[in-house]
Amino acid sequence: MTLGKPTLLVFTNLDGTLLDDAYDHEDTNQTISQLQSMNIAIIFCSSKTQGEIEFYRERMSIDSPFIAENGGSIVIPKNYFPFVPPPSRSNNQYDIFDLGVPYPIVREKLSKIKLDTGAGIIGFGDLTVDEIAAETGLSVELAKLAKNREYDEPCRLLWGNEKEVAAAVEKEGLSFLRGSRYFHLWGGTNKGKAASLLKDLCFKAFGKMVSFGIGDSPVDLPMLGVVDVPLLVRKAAGGKNAHIVAWRNLLTLVAEKSQIEEEPISLRGQ
Repeated sequence: MTLGKPTLLVFTNLDGTLLDDAYDHEDTNQTISQLQSMNIAIIFCSSKTQGEIEFYRERMSIDSPFIAENGGSIVIPKNYFPFVPPPSRSNNQYDIFDLGVPYPIVREKLSKIKLDTGAGIIGFGDLTVDEIAAETGLSVELAKLAKNREYDEPCRLLWGNEKEVAAAVEKEGLSFLRGSRYFHLWGGTNKGKAASLLKDLCFKAFGKMVSFGIGDSPVDLPMLGVVDVPLLVRKAAGGKNAHIVAWRNLLTLVAEKSQIEEEPISLRGQ
């Protein structure tokens, strides 16, 4: 949890970046704690649903805004900013800005894409909670949260031509890119658009600051394109520990860019 006004922004993907292949964050906990001790805002920017992201935010004591379902929504905790523009919707916890094409429309267009291309595409909307758990290795609790989608459809291409599918998706006005584990089908937004909007809100509220981004797949590239310091998890070079190496590199860069090198050292020594 940050202790006051953030000094820097770190946008991060979850699967394959902050989380390992077993959806665990034990390997990155220490780095995240060090960043939080410097009042650095950790902003999740993931293809995961709002419910899934809330699960990990609670486990890691992170209170920053977040971006769900590949830019489908920006979710801002109440009173995090001194002001916000009128949101798309609100509840007792959050102001929510909807950016993506609604999930029922994405599913409707997916049916047409399958019919037009003859491709075998199976998405989370075609699976039960138990099937998603078995397919992904998620717990049933997290699989239930993963199925509760609002904008983005994770899917597998079982057969068919990827280029033909991509062309049909473009014709329908949607996006189709490979993520850490699945292809993703969504529309109207991307991680970069959402990150840019959220970054601007942070700047207006707290003043301009350096922004970092870390991700591991093509869906993360728009996000990495709008931050000051992008880092890509290079799995081909680092294997299963590539995300750990990337976070250590990010911590080093933060120390260099923030000009507060002495403060994190003293905090780590406490």
